[in-house]
Amino acid sequence: MMKMTRRVVVAGAILLASCAVLAAPKKSAPSKPGALPRYGMLVYSDLCIHPDSGEFGGQRITLQRFAEVDTVLYEYTAGGLSWPVVAHDVTIDPRGQQFYFTVQPPDEDERTVNAKVVDGGRAIVLDGGYCGDDSLPMRLPLVTDYGRKASACRACPAPKTPPEQPHEEEKPLQDSGSSRTAGL
Repeated sequence: MMKMTRRVVVAGAILLASCAVLAAPKKSAPSKPGALPRYGMLVYSDLCIHPDSGEFGGQRITLQRFAEVDTVLYEYTAGGLSWPVVAHDVTIDPRGQQFYFTVQPPDEDERTVNAKVVDGGRAIVLDGGYCGDDSLPMRLPLVTDYGRKASACRACPAPKTPPEQPHEEEKPLQDSGSSRTAGL
């Protein structure tokens, strides 16, 4: 009987110690702020509905990260929402701070889209201009509520015009006295 109680006590102690180890908080490597997770699916979108026409506007980028490969589905509007275009040459920075991919929408030239991860991964900023203004970056927020209705599209901001410079009077061209013409 003594051997049996000793075994029970030792087994109980081992069980208690293993439960304590499992319950202890795990120390993980500090995650980099704004880095993309190594696995999973992320959707970035600025899709909206034009109040006048009821048509969609904007774009949606779905990034799928698997152990074998990373894929991107790219959707954009051209009157109505396009079919998804599967990107090729998807490259993600090892730090997860930016990625780029190449797409060729139907009836368009092939182009490379470069996305920088911002706001702790809650948005991406695309290279190129928004509303025809190269200084205005295109920003797509991370979608977290897939059931929400699309919001109304906002009008593009008024273009910035450079301050007008006073016009100088046009002066007539002066003849330098040369009568030779280049290439003759």
